[in-house]
Amino acid sequence: MTPGATITLSALPLRPGASGPAVADLQRRLAASGHEPGDPVGEFGDGTARAVEGFQQQAGLRSDGVCDASTWAALVESEFRLGDRLVCLRSPMMRGNDVAELQLRLGALGFDAGRVDGIFGPATRAAVGDFQRNAGLITDEVCGPDTVEALMRLEGRGGRATVTAVRERDRLRRSLRQLKALRVAVGADESLHPIAVRLAASLQDVGVATVLLEGEWSDQAAGANEFDADVYLGLTLAEGTVVEASYFEVTGFASAGGRHLAELVVKELPATPGWDIGAVTGMRLPILRETRATAVLVQLGDRAAVHESRDLVIASLQRALEAWATDPAPELPEHAAGAAPAAGERRAGPIPPA
Repeated sequence: MTPGATITLSALPLRPGASGPAVADLQRRLAASGHEPGDPVGEFGDGTARAVEGFQQQAGLRSDGVCDASTWAALVESEFRLGDRLVCLRSPMMRGNDVAELQLRLGALGFDAGRVDGIFGPATRAAVGDFQRNAGLITDEVCGPDTVEALMRLEGRGGRATVTAVRERDRLRRSLRQLKALRVAVGADESLHPIAVRLAASLQDVGVATVLLEGEWSDQAAGANEFDADVYLGLTLAEGTVVEASYFEVTGFASAGGRHLAELVVKELPATPGWDIGAVTGMRLPILRETRATAVLVQLGDRAAVHESRDLVIASLQRALEAWATDPAPELPEHAAGAAPAAGERRAGPIPPA
């Protein structure tokens, strides 16, 4: 069966207590992903909630046991395997685990397909074309059976890191700058929008080109991309007294700039009275995945602690951005950088046959 969405957006979110065909479809997809619900078909009980939580954790999403639009989309995408279909650039862009695997394999061989985000965009198309030329294949920039076969044949010949990760770090380190030179996108969920407004105003007051974003996370990502932001900083409210900063990370790829900014944010924020020690997490949330710039989502709680410490929060986030601007991606030890080609390196000749 070809993977596809049968649950309509109006049926979401699905949570404990729900029942019917939509729940049955959810359970089938969870089982296919390796997370057996254990509840009767069509009944969303504790077993289905645990299965959803397990899948969310595996997919780099918030593990709350509720199937929202992001969880459903990740479930649909997880059903695609490299070679199941032709993948190419189209509108809307193709998404799936097969695209992520393609990006990872290309990057390990030195072909920069962009971040391993599972979205087939212009960078991935160009990398497919480069690989096809080097492999002596028809250069149609479409990943079909011949391209997949060539990638599989070369498995293990790449380094431990994707060239994309190496080039991101190099690009950031070559662009050391001051805070005023950055283009910053600031966003938040509805509950923390007032703080985002004040943070954006504070950045503008010191001469930083800033855009304030609101609405759904995917809409904010699109806004940051349209603004051509250097960095996106988002705020969302947590239920407990926590501080968590998340950056984009999936198997085989982690945003070096995002991780460092998340670390700086956590370093600045835990001094707030009543908050626990901060955490830095790599995730695949839509805002982190879809924003082309370095992106960090900061989860703060509870509401009273956040609003009582509003001025401290804003000052802390601004200090973190200022520190990141001058050193966005600290050097890694040589052994941790992987064996991918150095930034800017291009393969000069065809890939040798297996």
